[in-house]
Amino acid sequence: MSKRKTHAQIIAVIGYGSQGRALALNLRDSGYDVIVGLRARSRSRRQATDDGIGYITTVRQAVEKGDVVAFAFPDHLHGRVYERDIKDRLKGGTTLLFLAGMSVHFGFVKPPDGCDVIMIAPHAPGVAVREQFLTDRSLSAFYAVYQDVTGQATRTAQKLAEAIGFLKNRLVRTTFEHETLGDLFGEQAVLCGGLAMLLKLGFETLLKKGLPPENAYLEVVHQIDLLVDLVRKHGIEGMLSRISVAARYGSVQAGPEIFDEAVEKRMEHIYDRIASGEFPEKLNSLTSRDISALKKQLKKLSHPLLEKYARKYSE
Repeated sequence: MSKRKTHAQIIAVIGYGSQGRALALNLRDSGYDVIVGLRARSRSRRQATDDGIGYITTVRQAVEKGDVVAFAFPDHLHGRVYERDIKDRLKGGTTLLFLAGMSVHFGFVKPPDGCDVIMIAPHAPGVAVREQFLTDRSLSAFYAVYQDVTGQATRTAQKLAEAIGFLKNRLVRTTFEHETLGDLFGEQAVLCGGLAMLLKLGFETLLKKGLPPENAYLEVVHQIDLLVDLVRKHGIEGMLSRISVAARYGSVQAGPEIFDEAVEKRMEHIYDRIASGEFPEKLNSLTSRDISALKKQLKKLSHPLLEKYARKYSE
């Protein structure tokens, strides 16, 4: 996508992971001056340099220069980095931009009274956000205003969202609270944690019943992208109407048997654990050692043979 008209605002993007990189590059290519703020020893510095980001500096210096400060680093670090490197270096009238609402909603970041506070939360990982910008495809995103000091916060959020690549008709207005609770619940109970365990247990059930692991992988994992694509395009009922009679009849029988009221109650418990602040508090206190331990725990959500055939069929 060619560079658009130049904008007066300077955007300080703090962090350069998947979403931070997409944010910085898309805003730069839309004509904004972009500064990337990183730790001195951050591994992301080389990537930002290779991407042609002209101004890479410390978090503190980036904040001092930015008209908009974008929190594009992991949510569980927001409170610590804000207190140490951001809060006391904000200029008057700076806009704080968040990509998720958790740290503000639960009070880990307490924005100063003189700042607009907005959110643009993409419904896709950063790689897809960058790709859609380059190919003119359209993705959706939430946007929200938490604090509107200038009276221009909504307009600012919409303009930045457009510059990142989200068309106005694909922007959904929400609140920091609703985005936070929906996002955390969705990824834990359904899209990530729930889906991972569903696939794992289905795979292991077929292994126990004597099916070869390759067969098990192809039957319960490999086709999931096709079905998810049907759901996205046509809804659940639309997906079910497009599969075989055997699959439709079996779904009516087995679906409610597996996912009954007990599952729904456990989902409500997960939601309550999030909404009460119990989960966010634990997330906010994670250390680097905890993150390392988490990598080992993730293995429990899969099976080595499932991983083997996933690699085989992705080649």
